[in-house]
Amino acid sequence: MSDILIVDDERDIRELIADILQDEGFGTRLAGNSDDCMREIRDAPPALLVLDIWLKDSRMDGIDILKTVKRDYPDVPVVIISGHGNIEIAVAAIKQGAYDFIEKPFNIDQLLVVIRRAMETSRLRRENQALKRRGTSPSQMLGDSTAFRTLLGQLDKVTRSNGRVMLSGPAGSGKELAARYIHANSARAEGPFVTVGCASIEPDRMEEVLFGRESEERGVEPGLLEEANGGVIYFDEVADMPPGTQSKILRVLVDQTFLRVGGSEKVAVDLRVISSTNRDLEAEIAAERFRRELYHRLNVVPITVPSLEERREDIPLLAAHFIEEFHRTQGLPQRALSEEAGALLQTMHWPGNVRQLRNVIERVLILGDGSGEIEGRELPGEAETPADDGRVVLSGAVTTMPLREAREAFEREYLLAQINRFGGNISRTAHFVGMERSALHRKLKSLGVVTTGKAGGRFAEVETADDDKAAG
Repeated sequence: MSDILIVDDERDIRELIADILQDEGFGTRLAGNSDDCMREIRDAPPALLVLDIWLKDSRMDGIDILKTVKRDYPDVPVVIISGHGNIEIAVAAIKQGAYDFIEKPFNIDQLLVVIRRAMETSRLRRENQALKRRGTSPSQMLGDSTAFRTLLGQLDKVTRSNGRVMLSGPAGSGKELAARYIHANSARAEGPFVTVGCASIEPDRMEEVLFGRESEERGVEPGLLEEANGGVIYFDEVADMPPGTQSKILRVLVDQTFLRVGGSEKVAVDLRVISSTNRDLEAEIAAERFRRELYHRLNVVPITVPSLEERREDIPLLAAHFIEEFHRTQGLPQRALSEEAGALLQTMHWPGNVRQLRNVIERVLILGDGSGEIEGRELPGEAETPADDGRVVLSGAVTTMPLREAREAFEREYLLAQINRFGGNISRTAHFVGMERSALHRKLKSLGVVTTGKAGGRFAEVETADDDKAAG
């Protein structure tokens, strides 16, 4: 089992503890003074340290060793033992980071209970940190639209390098998923993936969270930069990083070293940096809220993540994926989308993008009253329709128009929705709406609808006055 280092200046005591622990299946090492103790730790940090607080003929006492271990090997739990214990020493030891304090003569059962708990706590802490570093979010990318395939091609190219990537796109479009895809398919896939939520960390705590800190009371507390060593650090919504931190991160990018808060020795790290933003960073620079030098350091390879409305073709596939996920993780019904529901999802407005679609699917599965296909009437918001009479609900704006204008407005919005639903493909749109392709082109022209290249695909929009001038 696990390796325990026992440090006590009394040979009989350390050998007694070793015999007890070996009988329980633990591996042990012994040290009688501070020099032997530190040499053993440097050679191979133990799973746990049992440490006498008073060490005769040693350069360091137990408290000094405890401080050093918690500074340099913070994951090693320390159990303090002493024949001269009192409440002040116990409080001092716990304050310095000891797991627990046991007085001599100790009860064997009590000693074993404390050691097992200390090792279990340490194991759980390491596993939790590993999960946070590696992340539990999936890195699978789903889609078949032109915009999605363009994005995937760009991501595949950057996985082969170590260059810094800036992902831009609206909130909820999947920027973190794209960052995880880069990590999972790169040479750093076995290393950690650490997310820094720049908008969620209090500005006055940002540096401590990133760089960690050192103090006599608590020793070394690593920050997120150290946790990401050997892997990827992902700055989510980097425009929200406090100005003071921006200059220090710029120095990290240049040197790959930094000082912990309260520390005096530089810490070297090996990091790949991926950032994301839903803002116009050039505008943030002009407003003096973001450092231009940092922008150029981070924006080595810019990649745009398309909104859900720019990849409407993918909506049925994504919806089916979320249905299967909620069935697997929450036990919700695994229902199929009806053709009507799929079409309605493709024509809805999605300001929250993929995240909003996921929430809509979860809501429908939770509130649904059956196990059959999901029908259009179950969808929320603008997709809601009367149950059975087949009527179309008119908006207030349409009801104030003359018939000709209302018909044009309806046709324009209907065709915009259908073209974007089919990823700008005019042939598929014409087939669905029941028109000849040439007739559809004429209708679009009369309605002022044009298709343009956007996010690697085609996207329909209403022609503006500027477009008319450019065409002239």
